[in-house]
Amino acid sequence: MSAEPRGGGAGRALSGLAVGLGCLLLLGGFVLTAVLYQPYTVPTDSMAPTVRPGDRVLAQRIDGGEVRRGDVVVFREAEWGDSLVIKRVVGVGGDTVACCDEEGRLSVNGRPVEEPYLAGEHSASSTSFEARVPEDELFLMGDYRENSLDSRSRITESDPGTVPRSAVSGRVEATVWPLGRAGLLPGPSGFADLPGGVSGQGPLPPLFWATTGGAVLILGGALGGPLAGRRARSRHRDVRASAVAHNEGTHG
Repeated sequence: MSAEPRGGGAGRALSGLAVGLGCLLLLGGFVLTAVLYQPYTVPTDSMAPTVRPGDRVLAQRIDGGEVRRGDVVVFREAEWGDSLVIKRVVGVGGDTVACCDEEGRLSVNGRPVEEPYLAGEHSASSTSFEARVPEDELFLMGDYRENSLDSRSRITESDPGTVPRSAVSGRVEATVWPLGRAGLLPGPSGFADLPGGVSGQGPLPPLFWATTGGAVLILGGALGGPLAGRRARSRHRDVRASAVAHNEGTHG
Protein backbone atom coordinates (compact mmCIF):
# COMPACT_ATOMS: atom_id res chain seq x y z
CA MET A 1 0.00 0.00 0.00
CA SER A 2 1.53 3.33 -1.10
CA ALA A 3 2.09 6.06 1.42
CA GLU A 4 0.18 9.33 1.28
CA PRO A 5 2.24 11.84 -0.74
CA ARG A 6 3.59 14.67 1.36
CA GLY A 7 1.25 17.66 1.07
CA GLY A 8 -1.82 15.60 0.25
CA GLY A 9 -2.65 14.85 3.88
CA ALA A 10 -2.17 18.47 4.93
CA GLY A 11 -4.35 19.66 2.04
CA ARG A 12 -7.14 17.27 2.99
CA ALA A 13 -6.89 18.36 6.63
CA LEU A 14 -7.23 22.04 5.65
CA SER A 15 -10.13 21.21 3.35
CA GLY A 16 -11.86 19.32 6.14
CA LEU A 17 -11.35 22.26 8.49
CA ALA A 18 -12.82 24.64 5.90
CA VAL A 19 -15.87 22.42 5.40
CA GLY A 20 -16.40 22.09 9.15
CA LEU A 21 -16.13 25.83 9.72
CA GLY A 22 -18.37 26.47 6.73
CA CYS A 23 -21.06 24.14 8.08
CA LEU A 24 -20.90 25.91 11.44
CA LEU A 25 -21.32 29.34 9.85
CA LEU A 26 -24.00 28.24 7.39
CA LEU A 27 -26.16 26.34 9.87
CA GLY A 28 -25.59 28.87 12.63
CA GLY A 29 -26.55 31.73 10.34
CA PHE A 30 -29.72 29.98 9.19
CA VAL A 31 -30.76 29.06 12.72
CA LEU A 32 -30.17 32.55 14.10
CA THR A 33 -31.99 34.12 11.15
CA ALA A 34 -34.98 31.82 11.74
CA VAL A 35 -34.99 32.72 15.45
CA LEU A 36 -34.58 36.48 15.02
CA TYR A 37 -36.60 37.06 11.84
CA GLN A 38 -40.02 36.22 10.45
CA PRO A 39 -40.82 36.20 6.71
CA TYR A 40 -43.95 37.94 5.45
CA THR A 41 -45.60 38.47 2.09
CA VAL A 42 -46.72 42.05 1.45
CA PRO A 43 -50.49 41.97 0.79
CA THR A 44 -51.19 45.41 -0.73
CA ASP A 45 -49.52 48.35 -2.46
CA SER A 46 -50.04 50.75 0.46
CA MET A 47 -46.28 50.68 1.25
CA ALA A 48 -45.09 51.14 -2.35
CA PRO A 49 -42.50 51.85 -3.53
CA THR A 50 -40.66 50.74 -0.37
CA VAL A 51 -42.24 47.30 -0.64
CA ARG A 52 -44.75 46.12 -3.23
CA PRO A 53 -47.59 43.58 -3.33
CA GLY A 54 -46.21 40.05 -3.36
CA ASP A 55 -42.79 41.07 -2.06
CA ARG A 56 -41.28 38.68 0.43
CA VAL A 57 -39.80 40.59 3.36
CA LEU A 58 -37.95 39.73 6.56
CA ALA A 59 -39.09 41.37 9.80
CA GLN A 60 -36.99 41.30 12.93
CA ARG A 61 -38.97 39.95 15.85
CA ILE A 62 -39.13 42.83 18.33
CA ASP A 63 -41.15 44.00 21.28
CA GLY A 64 -43.43 46.96 20.68
CA GLY A 65 -41.42 48.96 23.19
CA GLU A 66 -38.46 48.95 20.77
CA VAL A 67 -40.33 50.73 17.98
CA ARG A 68 -39.15 54.19 16.90
CA ARG A 69 -40.34 56.75 14.40
CA GLY A 70 -39.66 55.77 10.81
CA ASP A 71 -39.81 52.01 11.44
CA VAL A 72 -41.79 49.89 9.00
CA VAL A 73 -43.64 47.50 11.29
CA VAL A 74 -45.84 44.43 11.10
CA PHE A 75 -48.81 44.44 13.46
CA ARG A 76 -52.21 42.96 14.06
CA GLU A 77 -55.07 45.04 15.43
CA ALA A 78 -58.71 43.93 15.49
CA GLU A 79 -60.02 47.31 14.34
CA TRP A 80 -57.76 47.14 11.28
CA GLY A 81 -58.97 43.67 10.25
CA ASP A 82 -57.99 40.08 10.93
CA SER A 83 -54.81 39.96 8.85
CA LEU A 84 -51.32 41.27 9.52
CA VAL A 85 -50.72 44.86 8.40
CA ILE A 86 -47.48 46.57 7.31
CA LYS A 87 -47.19 50.35 7.83
CA ARG A 88 -44.65 53.02 8.76
CA VAL A 89 -44.53 54.56 12.23
CA VAL A 90 -44.62 58.37 11.94
CA GLY A 91 -45.56 59.23 15.51
CA VAL A 92 -45.08 57.74 18.98
CA GLY A 93 -46.64 58.47 22.36
CA GLY A 94 -46.72 62.18 23.16
CA ASP A 95 -46.21 63.32 19.54
CA THR A 96 -48.48 65.65 17.63
CA VAL A 97 -48.57 64.52 14.01
CA ALA A 98 -49.95 66.91 11.41
CA CYS A 99 -50.04 67.47 7.66
CA CYS A 100 -49.33 69.30 5.62
CA ASP A 101 -47.06 72.36 5.73
CA GLU A 102 -46.64 74.80 2.83
CA GLU A 103 -44.22 72.41 1.15
CA GLY A 104 -46.57 69.45 1.54
CA ARG A 105 -44.53 67.81 4.29
CA LEU A 106 -45.57 65.87 7.36
CA SER A 107 -44.68 67.47 10.68
CA VAL A 108 -44.03 65.88 14.06
CA ASN A 109 -44.24 68.22 17.04
CA GLY A 110 -44.09 71.15 14.63
CA ARG A 111 -40.91 69.94 12.91
CA PRO A 112 -41.17 69.07 9.19
CA VAL A 113 -40.02 65.61 8.16
CA GLU A 114 -38.38 64.81 4.82
CA GLU A 115 -39.67 61.49 3.43
CA PRO A 116 -37.79 60.57 0.24
CA TYR A 117 -39.34 57.08 0.23
CA LEU A 118 -42.83 58.38 -0.62
CA ALA A 119 -44.45 57.35 -3.90
CA GLY A 120 -44.41 60.02 -6.60
CA GLU A 121 -43.96 63.73 -6.05
CA HIS A 122 -47.18 64.33 -4.16
CA SER A 123 -47.52 65.78 -0.68
CA ALA A 124 -47.16 63.67 2.43
CA SER A 125 -50.95 63.31 2.63
CA SER A 126 -53.86 63.84 0.28
CA THR A 127 -55.93 64.99 3.27
CA SER A 128 -55.11 67.43 6.06
CA PHE A 129 -55.10 66.15 9.62
CA GLU A 130 -53.70 66.63 13.10
CA ALA A 131 -53.56 64.02 15.85
CA ARG A 132 -52.12 63.78 19.34
CA VAL A 133 -50.65 60.31 19.93
CA PRO A 134 -51.48 58.79 23.35
CA GLU A 135 -48.74 57.20 25.44
CA ASP A 136 -47.80 53.65 24.38
CA GLU A 137 -49.56 54.17 21.05
CA LEU A 138 -48.29 54.56 17.48
CA PHE A 139 -49.52 56.65 14.56
CA LEU A 140 -49.03 54.70 11.33
CA MET A 141 -49.11 55.60 7.64
CA GLY A 142 -48.41 53.84 4.37
CA ASP A 143 -45.74 55.16 2.00
CA TYR A 144 -48.24 55.23 -0.88
CA ARG A 145 -50.21 57.97 0.83
CA GLU A 146 -52.89 58.26 -1.86
CA ASN A 147 -53.77 54.59 -1.62
CA SER A 148 -53.27 53.70 2.04
CA LEU A 149 -55.91 53.14 4.68
CA ASP A 150 -54.05 54.03 7.84
CA SER A 151 -54.29 56.07 11.03
CA ARG A 152 -55.51 59.11 9.10
CA SER A 153 -58.73 57.41 8.07
CA ARG A 154 -59.48 56.34 11.65
CA ILE A 155 -59.21 59.74 13.30
CA THR A 156 -62.39 60.77 15.15
CA GLU A 157 -63.14 63.25 17.91
CA SER A 158 -62.49 60.55 20.50
CA ASP A 159 -59.94 58.37 18.66
CA PRO A 160 -56.62 59.55 17.15
CA GLY A 161 -56.50 56.45 14.91
CA THR A 162 -53.48 54.99 16.68
CA VAL A 163 -52.40 51.42 17.42
CA PRO A 164 -51.02 50.06 20.72
CA ARG A 165 -47.31 49.31 20.76
CA SER A 166 -48.22 45.83 21.99
CA ALA A 167 -49.84 45.07 18.61
CA VAL A 168 -46.45 45.17 16.86
CA SER A 169 -44.71 41.85 16.22
CA GLY A 170 -41.86 42.80 13.91
CA ARG A 171 -39.83 45.53 12.21
CA VAL A 172 -39.31 45.03 8.46
CA GLU A 173 -35.62 45.16 7.64
CA ALA A 174 -35.19 43.80 4.12
CA THR A 175 -36.84 42.59 0.94
CA VAL A 176 -35.64 39.11 -0.05
CA TRP A 177 -37.87 38.44 -3.07
CA PRO A 178 -37.96 39.21 -5.95
CA LEU A 179 -34.19 39.04 -6.29
CA GLY A 180 -34.10 42.11 -8.53
CA ARG A 181 -35.25 44.29 -5.64
CA ALA A 182 -33.71 42.36 -2.75
CA GLY A 183 -31.90 44.45 -0.17
CA LEU A 184 -32.18 46.41 3.03
CA LEU A 185 -34.91 49.02 3.37
CA PRO A 186 -33.58 52.59 3.19
CA GLY A 187 -33.15 54.27 6.57
CA PRO A 188 -35.77 56.85 7.65
CA SER A 189 -33.24 59.67 8.02
CA GLY A 190 -35.95 62.34 8.16
CA PHE A 191 -36.81 61.31 11.73
CA ALA A 192 -33.21 61.10 12.95
CA ASP A 193 -33.13 64.57 14.51
CA LEU A 194 -36.26 64.01 16.59
CA PRO A 195 -35.87 62.94 20.25
CA GLY A 196 -35.04 59.24 20.45
CA GLY A 197 -33.60 59.13 16.94
CA VAL A 198 -34.22 56.17 14.65
CA SER A 199 -33.67 52.44 15.04
CA GLY A 200 -30.21 51.06 14.34
CA GLN A 201 -29.45 48.35 11.83
CA GLY A 202 -30.44 44.86 12.93
CA PRO A 203 -28.22 41.75 12.76
CA LEU A 204 -29.35 40.68 9.28
CA PRO A 205 -26.22 41.86 7.36
CA PRO A 206 -23.70 39.92 9.51
CA LEU A 207 -26.00 36.88 9.42
CA PHE A 208 -26.13 37.11 5.62
CA TRP A 209 -22.35 37.30 5.35
CA ALA A 210 -21.95 34.44 7.82
CA THR A 211 -24.19 32.13 5.78
CA THR A 212 -22.65 33.25 2.49
CA GLY A 213 -19.14 32.78 3.87
CA GLY A 214 -20.12 29.37 5.18
CA ALA A 215 -21.38 28.29 1.78
CA VAL A 216 -18.17 29.50 0.12
CA LEU A 217 -16.01 27.64 2.66
CA ILE A 218 -17.99 24.42 2.17
CA LEU A 219 -17.70 24.63 -1.61
CA GLY A 220 -14.03 25.60 -1.47
CA GLY A 221 -13.21 22.86 1.02
CA ALA A 222 -15.09 20.22 -0.97
CA LEU A 223 -13.21 21.15 -4.13
CA GLY A 224 -9.90 21.88 -2.42
CA GLY A 225 -9.39 18.42 -0.92
CA PRO A 226 -9.33 16.48 -4.20
CA LEU A 227 -7.30 19.22 -5.90
CA ALA A 228 -4.72 19.18 -3.11
CA GLY A 229 -4.48 15.39 -3.37
CA ARG A 230 -4.01 15.53 -7.14
CA ARG A 231 -1.34 18.21 -6.86
CA ALA A 232 0.50 16.20 -4.20
CA ARG A 233 0.37 13.02 -6.32
CA SER A 234 1.54 14.96 -9.36
CA ARG A 235 4.50 16.36 -7.43
CA HIS A 236 5.23 12.86 -6.09
CA ARG A 237 5.30 11.42 -9.62
CA ASP A 238 7.56 14.24 -10.82
CA VAL A 239 10.00 13.60 -7.97
CA ARG A 240 10.06 9.84 -8.67
CA ALA A 241 10.56 10.42 -12.37
CA SER A 242 13.42 12.82 -11.66
CA ALA A 243 15.01 10.31 -9.30
CA VAL A 244 14.74 7.49 -11.85
CA ALA A 245 16.26 9.69 -14.54
CA HIS A 246 19.09 10.64 -12.23
CA ASN A 247 19.82 7.00 -11.35
CA GLU A 248 19.83 5.94 -14.98
CA GLY A 249 22.23 8.75 -15.79
CA THR A 250 24.53 7.76 -12.96
CA HIS A 251 24.69 4.08 -13.88
CA GLY A 252 24.59 4.51 -17.64
